[in-house]
Amino acid sequence: MVDFENDIRQCINVLENGGTILYPTDTVWGIGCDALNEAAVDKVFAVKQRPREKSLIVLLPDARDIFQYVAAPPPDIIGIIESFDRPTTVIFDGALCFPDNAIHESGSVAIRVPDDPFCKALLKRFKKPIISTSANLSGQPTPDIFSEIAQEVRKGVDFVVRWRQDDKRRSAPSRIVKLDEDGRITIIRP
Repeated sequence: MVDFENDIRQCINVLENGGTILYPTDTVWGIGCDALNEAAVDKVFAVKQRPREKSLIVLLPDARDIFQYVAAPPPDIIGIIESFDRPTTVIFDGALCFPDNAIHESGSVAIRVPDDPFCKALLKRFKKPIISTSANLSGQPTPDIFSEIAQEVRKGVDFVVRWRQDDKRRSAPSRIVKLDEDGRITIIRP
């Protein structure tokens, strides 16, 4: 058994109570919250000191879940998501169920389905989408490893996950692509 059970339980408790977490993702460390809780999303913006007009990324546990949160995804979206060979965030038009502050003013939403044991376990057990934005203050460089995360960010969240704090592997933020209604992909961030 992987030793992150206590972290998962504490994250779920914090998320269910509208709090924020600092957690490892399939890419970089993230600041997160319940993506369906407007007040919690506001807290993420406050911790990150990020302007509200800059949208956030949402994590889902499985590609099938996209159908619940996007009005008209391409019919072959599961195959598209499963074909990615690296962490990729997809921007979809027609976000459903999210509060206004969790989506772009155009009504689009950026979604990633992580392939990471901790994220998968957390998402499956929480049973709701989770916000994921890099664990840096807005305008500052994205920290590659936990030790590079600013104290201000660490102290600004309600819970800091212990899992992988000592991990020195460096990861890059996800690639970001936009999918149009025909399933054509435009690369936004390589």
